[in-house]
Amino acid sequence: MQPFRTLEAPACALARANVDTDQLIPARFMKRSRAQGYGPVLLHDLRFGPDGEALPDSPLDRSGKPMPGVIVARRNFGCGSSREAAVYALLDYGIRCAVAPSFGDIFASNAVKNGLLPAQVSEAEAEALLASDWVLDGRPVVVDLAAQTLTAGNRVVAFAIDPVWKTQLLNGWDDIDLTLAQADAIARFTAADALARPWAAPADTGGGTA
Repeated sequence: MQPFRTLEAPACALARANVDTDQLIPARFMKRSRAQGYGPVLLHDLRFGPDGEALPDSPLDRSGKPMPGVIVARRNFGCGSSREAAVYALLDYGIRCAVAPSFGDIFASNAVKNGLLPAQVSEAEAEALLASDWVLDGRPVVVDLAAQTLTAGNRVVAFAIDPVWKTQLLNGWDDIDLTLAQADAIARFTAADALARPWAAPADTGGGTA
């Protein structure tokens, strides 16, 4: 997984609460192969009408503006079902950071495991960003994970993230990598425990393995 340290990219404003995973990627597109990319169908029903034409108020399809790498939304972003494809759709579109006052628990966990930063801000800061000309104009914002700040022009916003998730993102670690990082401590514990509780180890019958 690619480490996440800093990101400088345009942001887009999705001024909605409770954006669920079925909105992020509608179920009818789940038959697509990941190799095809889920980016084109991200937020499909908020971006396109029944005729397939782009809606004029779509926050993602802004004529003449660069593609966003950050999305700013209201509370409970990524709620609903546990489909990991919602995270794939965001990443395939090019978004590496979602900013909101709160996230669906499973969505946030899936995001971290795929290198997407769920940056939690206050309700007031989210509303300020959503109304900011800097964000609405699609100008680049800077996300600094180590400092836990998002800078949009003269506005610097602090965000929260679970410290374990922060470590994983900074290093590009999945859950196995996180465990392996403690290999020395695990070995020391195992050796000490073998001395303290020799009776707890499985008996060696000398029979080998089948």
